[in-house]
Amino acid sequence: MSIKRSSAVLAILVCTFFLTACPSQTNVAKINADSARYRGKEVAIAGRVTDSYGFMGAGGYELDDGTGKIWVATTRGVPSRGAHVGAKGYVRSGLTFGGRTFGTVIEETERHVKGK
Repeated sequence: MSIKRSSAVLAILVCTFFLTACPSQTNVAKINADSARYRGKEVAIAGRVTDSYGFMGAGGYELDDGTGKIWVATTRGVPSRGAHVGAKGYVRSGLTFGGRTFGTVIEETERHVKGK
């Protein structure tokens, strides 16, 4: 087998391994439409930050993926408004933060910021 072919096969196997270990990306509309189905499950979403509040490293930010908006709770600081973010986390219901109650939120476990 040639080096190119071996490299290609190895790359496909590595990608397959990592993709099966990651949660599938969904959209906010699906989560909001059937939050009970996603509750307690890990999801991945991507979108633009439309609002954010933080204090001493904790807080939340609102993510808009074009199908809807959802709040993401974090203990890693909040991204700035306008940033494009990919977030992974667990769907939770009934979070109260700063005196406001938010129906469905994602408890962030990982984030990738892509800039403004």
